[in-house]
Amino acid sequence: MRKLFLPIAVIMFAFLFTTISCKKKDPAVNQEELSGEIAFDSTLVKAFFVKYPKLKSYQSDVETLYRKHQYHYVWYDKKGINEFGNVLYNKVNNLEEEGIQVTVPYKNKLDEIYENVEDNQKPEIDTELLNSSLYFFYADKVYHGLDAKKVAATGWYLPRKKESYVNNLDSLLNNPSLINKDEKGVLSQYYRLKDVLEKYRQIEKNGGWKTIAVEPGVKSYKPGDSSKTIAQIRQWLFVTGDIRMDSKSGLYDKTMAAGILKFKQRNGMTVNKVITPEHIKTMNVPLAQRIKTIMVNMERCRWISNDITKSKELIIVNIPAYQLTYLKEGKPALISNVVVGKALNKTVIFSAPMKHIVFSPYWNVPTSILKKEILPGIEKNENYLEEHDMEWHESNVRQRPGPKNSLGLVKFLFPNSNAIYLHDTPSKDLFKSEDRAFSHGCVRVAKAKELANLILKNDKTWTPQKIDEAMHSGEEKWHTLANKIPVYIGYFTAWVDDQGDIHFYDDIYERDEELASLVFKK
Repeated sequence: MRKLFLPIAVIMFAFLFTTISCKKKDPAVNQEELSGEIAFDSTLVKAFFVKYPKLKSYQSDVETLYRKHQYHYVWYDKKGINEFGNVLYNKVNNLEEEGIQVTVPYKNKLDEIYENVEDNQKPEIDTELLNSSLYFFYADKVYHGLDAKKVAATGWYLPRKKESYVNNLDSLLNNPSLINKDEKGVLSQYYRLKDVLEKYRQIEKNGGWKTIAVEPGVKSYKPGDSSKTIAQIRQWLFVTGDIRMDSKSGLYDKTMAAGILKFKQRNGMTVNKVITPEHIKTMNVPLAQRIKTIMVNMERCRWISNDITKSKELIIVNIPAYQLTYLKEGKPALISNVVVGKALNKTVIFSAPMKHIVFSPYWNVPTSILKKEILPGIEKNENYLEEHDMEWHESNVRQRPGPKNSLGLVKFLFPNSNAIYLHDTPSKDLFKSEDRAFSHGCVRVAKAKELANLILKNDKTWTPQKIDEAMHSGEEKWHTLANKIPVYIGYFTAWVDDQGDIHFYDDIYERDEELASLVFKK
């Protein structure tokens, strides 16, 4: 037995020596294995980014990732490159579906790896680090979007979401399907826009929509009218999904009327059955332009955390839609028309917590309005202040509480450096206009009384009767809210509702083109 043991020992030693020697041929692989995972030399990360300089902006994230994982491979399992690696490669190959037009760095190298998967079964350092860099590239473009400085330069001051893409990767590695609806990464509205983008690109593949010709001298079309133009409008409504069938008829019938009502509702117009050349002009916006608008608004969605929709209470104002939505427990409790700042006095895009409601408020006239409007008015008419229910107060002018007050009977304060707030108004007729950019920057609310009632609904000290009395008392009264309500004033020219219908709004501050120049920059 002793004679037999010696040859066996020699053979085993030779086998182990050969195995160790083979491992030493791959400088990326460490001899130590922890929990079945292979570690690599940390210095190879820096060397990788010297070799692949176009990815250097992601070096810090990659280093953070591998420090967390103690420099173990994360993109391989027993079969080779893991499932999420293949999912990610597919996603990067289809970035246009995400509304992104960008050149993928080292695309040829990626193609070589994933088109020859059978040759990439064993952990290889370039493939490993290329995948990690690819992930952070994808997260940067799809989840994060433009950097904060560029976003602020467009006039957008809403808080940027804070997300750890390193931690997010662990979740995706465990469940790759999360990447398809990762609402932790992007506002859920993003995915709705993405679905509509796919629909509109399919319309484009099918030939798009034809330009509608308005007949000379025709000022409007109404139910019962008949013409070639009506047949063209019907076809357009069918292509966009506002009606289900195209009968080819030139008669303006009930089916087409229902489609027109839906079209107007989707485009922020006064909802009636009359079709004017101005409405047809909106229909004639090129399909390519609509696709571009969708992509621009997908970019805006990247900047906001979906966590805001989890707030128990939330007030959102969408400037181009001229609309305020008050959400309670994630559901709309009130939707109101609003008036926003005109082009010269743009309403600022920002967020702040609402802290106070002021009944029968004074209006402290801003210095700019005092110089441009009030003082010239006083020079022309010595009774100007009295006629406008105004008075001097501490070297400034203010308007006394009452039905003539420019702030109406109630205002809602969320302290901010922009001096912007929500308020009532005596000029109720302005809410009937399709274009509602008339203010000096603040937001006038059509349903201000209803908003006050809903906010104070659970406060036993404020009954609807007491709210009404405070609004008409003629004496300013402040109420501090027990629970602060987040107010988000945003700017979306395309928005998809709960039914999946796309709404387009006029770009009243002409911000889309500026943003598009950044988004589509190669």
